[in-house]
Amino acid sequence: MKPFLDEHFLLKTKSAQTLYHEFAKDMPIVDYHCHLSQRQIQENARFDNITQVWLNGDHYKWRAMRANGVDEKYVTGNAPDREKFRKWAETVPYTMRNPLYHWTHMELQRYFDVHELLDGKSADAIYDRCKERLSKEDYRVRGLLSKMNVKKICTTDDPIDDLAYHRALRDEGYDIQVLPAFRPDKAMDVSDANMFGEYVKQLEEVTDIAIHSLSDYLKALKQRHDYFHEHGARVSDHGLEEIYAEDYTDEEVTKAFEVILSGKNLDVVKQRKFKSAMLIHFAEWDADKNWVQQYHLGALRNNNHRMLKLLGADTGWDSIGDFSQAKALSKFLNNLDKENKLAKTILYNLNPSWNEVMASMTGNFNDGSFPGKVQYGSAWWFLDQKDGMTKQLNALSNMGLLSRFVGMLTDSRSFLSFPRHEYFRRLLCDLFGDDIEQGELPNDISWVGKIIQDICYNNINQYIDWP
Repeated sequence: MKPFLDEHFLLKTKSAQTLYHEFAKDMPIVDYHCHLSQRQIQENARFDNITQVWLNGDHYKWRAMRANGVDEKYVTGNAPDREKFRKWAETVPYTMRNPLYHWTHMELQRYFDVHELLDGKSADAIYDRCKERLSKEDYRVRGLLSKMNVKKICTTDDPIDDLAYHRALRDEGYDIQVLPAFRPDKAMDVSDANMFGEYVKQLEEVTDIAIHSLSDYLKALKQRHDYFHEHGARVSDHGLEEIYAEDYTDEEVTKAFEVILSGKNLDVVKQRKFKSAMLIHFAEWDADKNWVQQYHLGALRNNNHRMLKLLGADTGWDSIGDFSQAKALSKFLNNLDKENKLAKTILYNLNPSWNEVMASMTGNFNDGSFPGKVQYGSAWWFLDQKDGMTKQLNALSNMGLLSRFVGMLTDSRSFLSFPRHEYFRRLLCDLFGDDIEQGELPNDISWVGKIIQDICYNNINQYIDWP
């Protein structure tokens, strides 16, 4: 019987162990999509206790606690931090076979050197030990990043964000690059005229452009896209249920903008045409600047309207959707490609039944201009666990070139989430190691090790045109 979470965790063969410990383990981290707070990085925030750095904002843990019957006051409510941690600790033993069980104990080990299992009995002692560590200077935010060998981070930012903290970090010369990513979801969300009108007002304020027409609106957004580029942005990101690729005319979209700006809601057909047009504009701007565009597709968000009204969005009420993807995605990419306006592109799916659809779609638009120009992105959100990661890696292996894959990201709001890169790297090494041991790959450890290192770090470092 193997011990739990030892140095060979997830590495079933000698070849896998060699690949991980000699090639993957010490590679730097580029976290090219996350939701970390740039303010906390710039201010080098200190956390008073582990609840603040570990539980606040983590809807993965919140969902598990709710499923375990924990009252909301201990989840997102006003219960004391120690009591919230106790409730999480009591939940952890019930998370067995959920990735949270592995992540929880990896994070306790890697950051705090805590090797005991977390449960109700150990909660207070572990809380106190972590609190003592967090009081030290090297356990402020920047110290936590340095412990994991993080070199570059791309945050997620709305076009109206002023990027003041990014600018301050750049001017300071901070040795970890913290760059913004252009996330214009709100700028194309015309589902509610009142919300859209408020967004237009905010955009007018930050651009000093009076917006009376679609052309004014595009001018203002393009100004923000340029502003992001000046502040180091080299990636965009879109969180969509599906790609929108409706046929439209400029006249139709112009009229739709006039209608919604007047305060009247658009019907679904007009909404889809407007969104289709906006996606093309954003994609063309990305191509002009040699950015990488990312599309996270398939989340069914805010399912629980009662809790949405009470707590707001991004509090743990989202799930996997079953939208149709292939036809519209092909049309969208093709429309860009035929005009030579297809930027480097990463496609992520949330529904595992689309794995092969996405993996095969990328091959339609890899034109030889750059290795892996169109990427099948890492297993995302509900899929970034052992089974989901393995299936994504196998689908990409079968349909494309795993060796050109740009690897893992955290997609996280927590500064303690970077062991997810380790988790991914261990699974990656285990796959290759097993193939070597079974005689399905040659026992060329140096070449396979190079491929491992490329996937862990080198590919993404070369893929993005960093400033």
